[in-house]
Amino acid sequence: MKQTFSSFPFPLFLFLLISSSTSHGITANDLIRQTCKKCAQSDPTLSYNFCVSSLQAAPKSHCADDLRELGMISIKLLRRNLTNSRPYIKELLKNRRLDPFIRSCLHDCFDLYSDAIPTTKQAIDDYKSKLYDDANIDVSSVMDASTTCEDGFKEKEGVVSPLTKRNKDTFQLSAISLSIINMLLLN
Repeated sequence: MKQTFSSFPFPLFLFLLISSSTSHGITANDLIRQTCKKCAQSDPTLSYNFCVSSLQAAPKSHCADDLRELGMISIKLLRRNLTNSRPYIKELLKNRRLDPFIRSCLHDCFDLYSDAIPTTKQAIDDYKSKLYDDANIDVSSVMDASTTCEDGFKEKEGVVSPLTKRNKDTFQLSAISLSIINMLLLN
């Protein structure tokens, strides 16, 4: 007897389709949670919750099969954060009533973030080539840029940085990338 697709029990087909698609998603989410747990344990400045929510927000993370793929996703998230911060800083600089000190700091941060974008591109290239030591150096310099930006505002008492959240996010994303790179170096 010739069996056609229409004679295949639809509820069974639906069950198999759903279970096969969700089992991979659960595996990727488990990978994210396990990775973030290790990252947070190895770096006390890294927030486990930030790590999980950041990696889960990246659509490709739901298909990640291993630590190496998550590492690439984390560096790309870092690059996106930097790229999105530049127009934000430009918008802040349009305010004509801006304090001259804050304006100067914003210009410095704009330059730091502008320089960090090609550095993340280099980190991606190094990472793809499995040059993890070089990728580590690249990402470390991006992390330093966020700290330098934030510290610039602290040079004058009473000044509040308008970039604190962005700088913290850049720092955290850098820390995630560095932790994953270091895990790969140890394997």
